[in-house]
Amino acid sequence: MGHLFLVRHAQASFLSSNYDRLSSLGEQQARSLGEHWAHRRFRLDRAVCGPAVRHRDTARIVGEAYQSAGLPVPPVVVAPEFDEFQGEAVLSAALPKLMDGNETVRALNQAMQQASSDTEKRTSFERLFEAVITSWVDGQFVVDSVESWPAFCERVNRGLETFLSQAQRGETSVIFTSGGPIAVVVQRSLRLAQSDTLKIAWMSRNSSYTEFLFSRERLTLSSFNAFPHLPDDRMLTYR
Repeated sequence: MGHLFLVRHAQASFLSSNYDRLSSLGEQQARSLGEHWAHRRFRLDRAVCGPAVRHRDTARIVGEAYQSAGLPVPPVVVAPEFDEFQGEAVLSAALPKLMDGNETVRALNQAMQQASSDTEKRTSFERLFEAVITSWVDGQFVVDSVESWPAFCERVNRGLETFLSQAQRGETSVIFTSGGPIAVVVQRSLRLAQSDTLKIAWMSRNSSYTEFLFSRERLTLSSFNAFPHLPDDRMLTYR
């Protein structure tokens, strides 16, 4: 059996002009993961990452920790199939119309606008984002210019099939990606209803890892959302 680890990217730069870059805390999270695995002399035979900067930089920092420990690290191959769904684009396109007819969305947006601290604004945004994306996934509205949720799930599964088809027997591999693709793979491995996939996506911590055992015929979840490299509560983030 092979071992496959899916790592959710470390914390990105929420509330900044460019979300798609690691925050200083995110860099610490990624470094802690790399040091934790290197300390365990955790072998990596193959590494892939999504195309976003936050994916690539998380992979890079983990690799640097391996190099500092004098351990070999495989080159990271970028795979577009493991990009996140376009949640920000959905929110931007749908929010004006939803605010006209959805009291819940209108109240959540107002709470975010009136937040007096970054912590309150982060919490309010997460509630707003989850409400809008859940409605989108449930098919309550369509954004024509954005990849649909079924197409996103199909894309991730296509990337996974390609990745597994190239695996060597008994290898240990890692994919650096986002919460959405991780949820799709968990849903597939447990044969859950498609409606459960989004619920799983909200649960992944930044820089956490989820382990699967696999062969040509099987994909089995071994652990989900592990973060033993983050002992300090300050380093535990979702966004």
